[in-house]
Order: sequence, then structure tokens, then C-alpha cells
Amino acid sequence: MTKTLLLRIIQAILLMILTLLLVNVWLGRASETWWREPVTMVIYPINADYHPLTQSYIDQLGPEHFADIERFFAREAKRYHLDLAEPVRVNLAPQIHAAPPQVPDQPSILDAIWWSMRMRLWVWRHETHDAHVDARIFINYYLPGSTLTPPRHSLGLQRGMIGLVNGYAGSDFQRQNNMVAVHEFLHTLGASDKYDSNTHQPVWPDGFADPTQAPLYPQTRAEIMAGRVQVSPGWALLPPDLEQVTVGAATAIEINWLAVPPEER
Repeated sequence: MTKTLLLRIIQAILLMILTLLLVNVWLGRASETWWREPVTMVIYPINADYHPLTQSYIDQLGPEHFADIERFFAREAKRYHLDLAEPVRVNLAPQIHAAPPQVPDQPSILDAIWWSMRMRLWVWRHETHDAHVDARIFINYYLPGSTLTPPRHSLGLQRGMIGLVNGYAGSDFQRQNNMVAVHEFLHTLGASDKYDSNTHQPVWPDGFADPTQAPLYPQTRAEIMAGRVQVSPGWALLPPDLEQVTVGAATAIEINWLAVPPEER
């Protein structure tokens, strides 16, 4: 291989990488939510393990199975004096009969960009909801105890307002699935994680529901972007449902619950 040919191959690869970066930036222009009206969150169920019992569970899902999400946002928004009685509306879309691209383990920057582009293309190809959508949350349902293990990662993309949740099919897991869905939905609105990525323990103060409580432990609630109740140093538990979860001040700032819209400044 001549030096000229090798140089052209390198140039072509660099050009392809640059093109991917530019396309990803263009497709993923971040949108900000200023809460002038309710935000519509649409749930898209997927039978991820193709099991008949998983399908039976999906078939019986209705809006009432996600009502705790709406109650959670109404309660928390009221604490921050948001001028919306119903800040988030949850709709259930028809089932999607296709598997989304899964998040790679320990992805490189290029892996993440490539997955992001593939995910957006997949969403565009498999849209099943014909009404207004602000944020799309896709839930991969797996049968508990199935030989097919759910992927470790759920993910929320602010640029595109897309969330991907890996959950379990079963009434005992519905509330946990909804908590993960809310966590990823808040990522699409700009919220960041409030836990240590190595230990998965909430980070004080932003990851604590009551950071000024004295004594600090035990905490009795979880901050939604931390996802766990810090019972004692080094010991944190998953909350049973959204009733034991709150939106902390740092998260409220990130999603513009404590911000003034640009035109009012």
C-alpha cells in the first residue's frame, strides 16, 4: 500500500467521523422546556424477550398503570409552586414490534455517537403514536426469571427527548419500571444523575432527598436522579414506589422549575 493511498484512507475515515459528529449535533439540537403548558410523555411498550407471558402483560397495560407518574409530577411541581396543576401528561402508545438498538457497554465517544444516531433513526422508522409527543419513553419488557437477561443500561437523551428503559413484565414490577421511566424522562429534560457512578450511592447534597436533615441518617426518601434512599453511610435502598421519591432542588433547577423563561427576564 502506497503512502498516498494510506493517506487517502485516513482522510476518508476522518471525514466520515466528522460527518457523523455534525449529523449527530444537527439531529440532536437540545430543546428546553419552560413549563408554559403540560409536557406530553408517551410510553411505548416493547416485548423484548418475545415471551407469550410478556405479551400478555403488555396486552393488559392501560393508562391507569402509569397514573402514579402523573401524580408524582403534580405533587412535586406543587412543592416548587409551578403554575401547572398537571405538568406532565402520560399517554400509552401502541406496542412496537421491533427491538431498539441497545446501549453498548462502556461505549467510546464514537460508539455513543453511532448508537445515538441509530436510535433516532429507529424511533423515526417505528413511531406508533399519531398524536402530539414531547418525550418518548420506550420500555423493553422482560419476563422475570427469563434466560434472556435485560441489558444493564437504561438511558435518556436530552437531544431528541428519547428514553430507553429496560424493565420487567409483571404487576409487582410496575412501580419500579415507572420510577426508572421518570428518571430517564428527566434526563430528556436536562437533569443529571445524582449518584456516584462507581458505587451507585447518592451523592450529598444533591442526591439526598433531605440534605439538611439532622441527623442526616437515615434518609426516608430518595431523590429521583439518585434513585436510592441513603439509610446510612454506605447503605442505600431502592424505594418501593414514587411515593417515596422527590425532586431535589438541583434537579428542579436543571429542568427549569426554578428558572425564569427568557422572555420574562
